[in-house]
Amino acid sequence: MNDSTYNGWSNYETWNVSLWIQNDEGLYNIARRCSDYKSFVQIISEIITETLDGVSFTDHQLDIDELNEMIDEL
Repeated sequence: MNDSTYNGWSNYETWNVSLWIQNDEGLYNIARRCSDYKSFVQIISEIITETLDGVSFTDHQLDIDELNEMIDEL
């Protein structure tokens, strides 16, 4: 059986954004204060728009449900 996920995430973009949020102290602290991914993006959009790997925090391929769940667990 083939695993169609990316390191347990639905795709590379979602994994990459999650990785940056969970491993950058500033982004992590902002995310911990947010109720969901949308509010996180609204706060950071003035500061940063994409990860240092070039993935936009508003990429249309992001699995928002997965990112909401990740933020809930922080």
